Order: sequence, then C-alpha cells, then structure tokens
Amino acid sequence: MNIIQTNIPDVLIFEPKVFGDSRGYFFESFRQDVFEQAVGKIHFVQDNQSKSSYGVLRGLHFQRPPYTQSKLVRCIEGEVLDVAVDIRIGSPTYGQYAAVRLSAENQRQLWVPQGFAHGFIVLSETAIFAYKCDNYYAPEYDGGIAWNDPSIGIDWLIPEKDIQLSGKDQQHPAMYVIKDFSYEQFKQAAIYPKAK
Repeated sequence: MNIIQTNIPDVLIFEPKVFGDSRGYFFESFRQDVFEQAVGKIHFVQDNQSKSSYGVLRGLHFQRPPYTQSKLVRCIEGEVLDVAVDIRIGSPTYGQYAAVRLSAENQRQLWVPQGFAHGFIVLSETAIFAYKCDNYYAPEYDGGIAWNDPSIGIDWLIPEKDIQLSGKDQQHPAMYVIKDFSYEQFKQAAIYPKAK
C-alpha cells in the first residue's frame, strides 16, 4: 500500500498495489496494520455504499460531537471528485480543502478524519461509492456546510448547471457558522494515538 500526502497533513491517500493479468485483478483494499502505522489506532464500525449519476453532489457533511466520524472512502465503479474541508477552528489549514479523484481505475482511497466536512461529486455517467466509518450514523447530530461556500471556493470540475443536490444539501450554512470543532480537540494525534 502506497500512502500519499495531500495538501492537508491529516488527509491521506491510500493507493493499493494492484496485481492484474488476463483473468482480472487482485488487491488488498484495507489492511489494519498498514493503516494504523500511517494514522493510529482505529476501529471501524459501519460500512456504507451509494450509487449516484453524473453531477450528483453529496455533501458537504459531518457529524457533531460526540458522534463525530472519520471516513475511509473509495469509488468502486466510475469516478468521483472527493473533497475534505478542514473545519477545525485554530487549525493551520482551517477552511482549506483537499480534492482527490477516486475511481475504479486508480483504486485510491481517501482518509477523511474527524473535524473535516466531506463531500463528493460524480464525474462519470454513474458511480458506486463506498466508505468505512469509525462511528455510527446519528441523524440528530448531522451537520453540513454549503457546497458552494465562496470562502472555501471548491472547484467541483463540472458546470454548475449539471450539479444535482438533495433538498437537505441545498440548505447547509456557510462554514463560519460551524463552531463544533477545535484544532486542539481534533488533531489526529489526539484522536488516534500511534503505538509507541
């Protein structure tokens, strides 16, 4: 497994070694020891999967404490642009985002820690998106920020007229409204201490 830094230190790309021949391919999509060497101790409790068509934008989502979630996300069919926004007040990268293309072709996964808002948009005709979470879905702690917040300035790579949003995702506030996360509380080292 190749581990690649993004422009935000706590957000990592995991790129598997794919072994292929005329019959197809094989790769390890998750390995606990490799993951914990890169991030720290983790206990995933829920796997989710969605199918979406071109232009569907899901996000930008997070869960408020005490039901914050980290996610390990991947695209198993098609291609998406996956985005993680740092919403930890006091962070050196507060308000910045990491954007990574995830696809069935590149088999990359993105680690989105607690203290980040997460979203993705479908770039292909359809896409199947899957992710692991380290906390259960708790709808009453659901939160989000506006996908088009100008203070963040995300380039979603497709024309705005093609973007499809749920009713809920059309109503999220600007990032500055969100005060649930501090950098000190949600530093990755504070949440996922590495073994000595």
